Amino acid sequence: MERDEKVASSLEAPETGAEPKSAPSAGEVNLAQGHQLQRGLKSRHIQFLALGGAIGTGLFIGSGQILATVGPAPLFMAYLVQMVIVWVVMNDLAEMVTYLPMKGISIPYFVGRFVEPSLAFAAGWNYWYAYAILVAAECTAGAIIVQYWTHSVHVAVWIAIQLLVILFLNIVAVSWFGEAEFWFASVKLITIIGLIIVGIVLFFGGGPNHDPLYFRYWGSPPGAFVPYIASGSFGRFLAFWTAFARAGFSFITSPELIALSAGETVAPRRNIPKAARRFVWRLAVFYGLGSLIIGIIVPNDDMHLLSPDSNASASPFVIGIQRAGIPVLNHLINAAVLTSAWSAGNAFCFSGSRVLYSMALNGQAPKWFAITSKRGVPYVAVLFTLAIGALAFLNVSNTGAVAFQWFSNLSTISGFVAWIVVMITYIRFRKAMQFHGILDALPFRTPLQPYATYFILFIVTLLTLTNGFQVFVPSNWSASNFLAAYITIPIFIVLYLGHKIWFRTPFAIKFEDVDVLTGKKEMDELAAMDQPPVPRNWAEKVWFWIA
Repeated sequence: MERDEKVASSLEAPETGAEPKSAPSAGEVNLAQGHQLQRGLKSRHIQFLALGGAIGTGLFIGSGQILATVGPAPLFMAYLVQMVIVWVVMNDLAEMVTYLPMKGISIPYFVGRFVEPSLAFAAGWNYWYAYAILVAAECTAGAIIVQYWTHSVHVAVWIAIQLLVILFLNIVAVSWFGEAEFWFASVKLITIIGLIIVGIVLFFGGGPNHDPLYFRYWGSPPGAFVPYIASGSFGRFLAFWTAFARAGFSFITSPELIALSAGETVAPRRNIPKAARRFVWRLAVFYGLGSLIIGIIVPNDDMHLLSPDSNASASPFVIGIQRAGIPVLNHLINAAVLTSAWSAGNAFCFSGSRVLYSMALNGQAPKWFAITSKRGVPYVAVLFTLAIGALAFLNVSNTGAVAFQWFSNLSTISGFVAWIVVMITYIRFRKAMQFHGILDALPFRTPLQPYATYFILFIVTLLTLTNGFQVFVPSNWSASNFLAAYITIPIFIVLYLGHKIWFRTPFAIKFEDVDVLTGKKEMDELAAMDQPPVPRNWAEKVWFWIA
């Protein structure tokens, strides 16, 4: 994002009183026409980017841990219900960025513009923290995957190799980043489609042994639900709630990918709504069918599944293919899952370093994070982000399952906190639009608003507070698990209150002072120049509908 250019128009809220210090801006946007017209991403590009970023180790590795803990039914239900949350968060973001799809926007930018600067400051650091921890999670997952082939090499070697390759791609060969991510995302999408097809074939008995699986593992003991912590109906509910919280790891930061690409998108007011709608439904198909297939081809008590009681090293998809007796395919899928973890770690390092770089340019982080190489690479921010990613070496003194669970907990809660901030921002944005009498000017309106946002805000807040409920059971108490589940919350609060006390920012910008007009005129003019493509035949009609 080009944040170091001069701003054509101020986007900060009017001052409400004298302040001893000026709070740094949450972001700057250049509204010059020539700058705003430079766009290259089409709808299919951003859908591909977002799907590639969302389909990763959460489904390929984390799902196996959920299956081993609570069974196939809670796993399937959790992913479906999480999609409702993703749908609402995506709608909130899509409404805001479709209204103001300016180059240079970020989530903290909208938070600072529609809520207040201190929350924007804490949100920016929370996103960086989430990305940095996700680097550690992906490196841990990569080490787990490699150990499927061999345990003769120490796990620290695999983690070190992954971190060095990520460092190389983010500093030395950054020009290859976009091309590498395109091919990595292609591999992931082809892999998940292939796995769904294989699962359907095995379901009907198309495997080498011609034994139809149907829902065999849902009926045989321990059955579809494995009671968690307690017995009976309450234990089954706790099983679902545990799966619900852990499934969030698969989706965090994925809706934001489409929102952040709005500033680079051709005809954003036409393409962002299209991408947002189709992204959610396609993700629901991939995760819904993917999680269902896992519960069909693998019993939850398979000893090779990743769990705190084992140091297993395989994706549930790989285990299912191996159980079916399909030769070679298990190794191919394991290699594809490895590329998924590697590419995700690479992308998270890139995203985290750019968040840190942007905050440094805006005065929200130390200036040295804005130092760049001759080629414009913010290498200090990259190194600092990777330093946090090096926490993956905790895998050395713990099982892979334990380390992966720590990192997934840390990043999941950061993601939940980020979504809470997004929904608060949307509520403020909508109320400000109503106050100024221009709510009908929104170019994209989503159903059930604002009631859906209020309801999901309550659910995500509840998930955040109860994410680590199991540690409060005396027999399950663990200081490390408690910290992994809850340390993010006080860190966020300290960042928020520290900034607010230091800069004496208001609790919230008054609705009459919320700026809902700057940039609207330029974006209206950009939308007026858009000429939607007209399909010339049925093939183009189908393609335009897909892409």
